[in-house]
Amino acid sequence: MARIAEIGMKPFIVGIGGTTRQNSSSEKAVRCALNYAEDGGAETAMYAGPDLMFPIYDPARTERTPEEARFVADLRRADGIILASPGYHGSISGHLKNALDYTEDMNRDPKAYFSARAVGCIGIAAGWQAANSTLATLRSIVHALRGWPTPLGVTINSAGPPLFDDDANCLDESLDERLRYMARQVVVFAVMRFTARAAYPDWELWPETGEYFPKVKLELDQDA
Repeated sequence: MARIAEIGMKPFIVGIGGTTRQNSSSEKAVRCALNYAEDGGAETAMYAGPDLMFPIYDPARTERTPEEARFVADLRRADGIILASPGYHGSISGHLKNALDYTEDMNRDPKAYFSARAVGCIGIAAGWQAANSTLATLRSIVHALRGWPTPLGVTINSAGPPLFDDDANCLDESLDERLRYMARQVVVFAVMRFTARAAYPDWELWPETGEYFPKVKLELDQDA
């Protein structure tokens, strides 16, 4: 992580999470993870719940407010993403789902939706059942958006003492380590993709997404 500067890349990681209330636990979880991403050399942008008070997504409405346009522009630019949602009735909040619906603006991009980007997912609820189902829903949405959910997803049970202080520092050692590790995966995967592209001068364009993959000559054993 400390050597990111040596390869001339500063990953841009976008965090999205929270409720309509400022400083919610889900917002703090994303901020905590973004802090670790910054420690690893990344540039970050945070979209908390109050930043996502967009109108219900309507594909027939093509005009965008400056806030909506900035949100989509940052997602287009992102090398990695971190998502967090509270568990509402066993799933993600409608607030977050509506914001993610705006990725439909990216459906015809050369790199559509979340293509080729690692996405860290966090589900948080006052109980493990809703936290786990919320995490599973987030990971399914990321798959649908062609992203790569990080191997580690984080669930948080918010029933009990506060888990974060006012500055989004995690007060639980085990949870703090999981958020740190997940953030590290998002940053490392962004760097791996960058270095893989740099390592192969003979790349071919994949027409569907604008992504590139190396030409590989496969030699089969004729006696096999």
